[in-house]
Amino acid sequence: MNISVQYFAVFREQAGRDTEDLTTSAATAGELFAEISTRHGFADSVERCKVAINDELASWTTSLSDGDVVLFFPPVAGG
Repeated sequence: MNISVQYFAVFREQAGRDTEDLTTSAATAGELFAEISTRHGFADSVERCKVAINDELASWTTSLSDGDVVLFFPPVAGG
């Protein structure tokens, strides 16, 4: 299926881009994160990050559909 992915903060820096269109066999947001983490070297685990699908916060077990827009948010630190 074809998915559009948007990266924020450190994920954007590590991926070297804001967005990426890709073809994947990942069934869930968590599987897609694992696939992308391997590709771009993301060090954070899903437990520390957030995901949104089609502009709504979602769980890592949410199923993906062709044409979804998935947003990955790394942990936020403040000071």
